[in-house]
Amino acid sequence: MQRSLSPIPSLDDLRSGGKRTVARALAAVETARGATELTALLDAAVQAARAHVLGLTGPPGVGKSTLTNALVRQARAAGETIAVLAVDPSSRRTGGALLGDRARIQTDPEDRGVFVRSMAARDRLGGLSDDAVAAVALLRAVYDRVIVETVGVGQSEADIDLVADTVVLCIQPASGDSLQFMKAGVMELPDIIVVTKADMTEMARRAAADVMGALSLTGSGGGWQVPVIRLSAATGEGLAAFADSVRDHQTYLADGDRAASRRTAQEARWVEEAIRVRFGTEGLARARRLLPPTGGPFTREAAFAARLTTP
Repeated sequence: MQRSLSPIPSLDDLRSGGKRTVARALAAVETARGATELTALLDAAVQAARAHVLGLTGPPGVGKSTLTNALVRQARAAGETIAVLAVDPSSRRTGGALLGDRARIQTDPEDRGVFVRSMAARDRLGGLSDDAVAAVALLRAVYDRVIVETVGVGQSEADIDLVADTVVLCIQPASGDSLQFMKAGVMELPDIIVVTKADMTEMARRAAADVMGALSLTGSGGGWQVPVIRLSAATGEGLAAFADSVRDHQTYLADGDRAASRRTAQEARWVEEAIRVRFGTEGLARARRLLPPTGGPFTREAAFAARLTTP
């Protein structure tokens, strides 16, 4: 069991201590895995979640960081606090974040209402490491809004659905991505689709039409119709329509128990994926036999690890 060099802050500390305290907690996520204090903090954060989590995914260069900048400005103008977790590919040499998306997100260092952090995808094909999942659990208990920006999307990079309340798939005109979407089955993933760089007028219209055609092949599920929005974060075109679609999806989730059911399913998948990565499919099968479905997601994973590694 690893432990951090400094005490792990409480949830109250995170909410009152500012960005430095939040950064210390996220460092503990990476350096104190399995520590009892960290597990307790993470499970408390899950129970106290308050933020809507927006997941932005799409190929490199599509404009996710530019859109994130615009959304941060909107949130601060509305008096809301916001956190951004940029998940980058991992360096093979250091294991750290390779692209450093944080450098492309423009914020005021003195603004206590904005927090931006880069994390590496590490060896997870799905794009989100267990550390990133834990970071989202903490951030959504502290801030009003959370944006998770991932390295891309394809047949294997769909883990954004593990943490996001609303998944936004970004594509750009003339990229040929729409044909790949139909092959990869990615149309089952997003709640909102954004065609970026809408100032490329005709090509943007054509890309939106292609995507709508791909959507028509998958059908709709659960009553939510996935909107396709042409957007230019640089000029502001489509930002109002995008904000309306996010609010509409929040309203949709708030109807009945959809939001709670989505998060409960996500938490179960957190436990399964963490155990599968660490102990393999046989370990996951043993966990299903050994562990009762009670306690927080991080407590259950830690309890199984302790039982499996104890002589």
